[in-house]
Amino acid sequence: MTGKPTYVGLLNAIAVAEGEAGVYLREWADRTDDPAVREVLELVALREAEHALAFEKRLVELGYRLRPGDGARLAEALEIVRSGCSDREKFESLEIGREPTEGPDIFSRMFENRELDPVTGGLLGRYVAEERDSGRRLRSCYESLAAGTAVSP
Repeated sequence: MTGKPTYVGLLNAIAVAEGEAGVYLREWADRTDDPAVREVLELVALREAEHALAFEKRLVELGYRLRPGDGARLAEALEIVRSGCSDREKFESLEIGREPTEGPDIFSRMFENRELDPVTGGLLGRYVAEERDSGRRLRSCYESLAAGTAVSP
């Protein structure tokens, strides 16, 4: 393959979004009074932060630099997690923990690009598996909060 890989934009978008999520989820984890919610948020925040670094590293390996986002989504999310809202309300305001839609998810389409090199494909595979697991954990946490039952990490 010659020229700029067609997936550079995807790698950049993932790095930016994951970095922002790592920041606001960590801050939320530090603010919650529920130790089980904290445990879930801490794990997911660590994953998000690690994904951001891994995708930024891959961009650099390919000869590109991270192009930061405008920070608007992060600012909005931080406002929510810093508010006096309950954890349940934060889940709802951030639209986290919702039931997945029917059919293939957004991650499935990432592998349709036939130009993916093996290193990037491996990185995306691990990322997708962890994101799906994080989604299950967050959904379970939210569902417990919504039902008024104890959250299990």
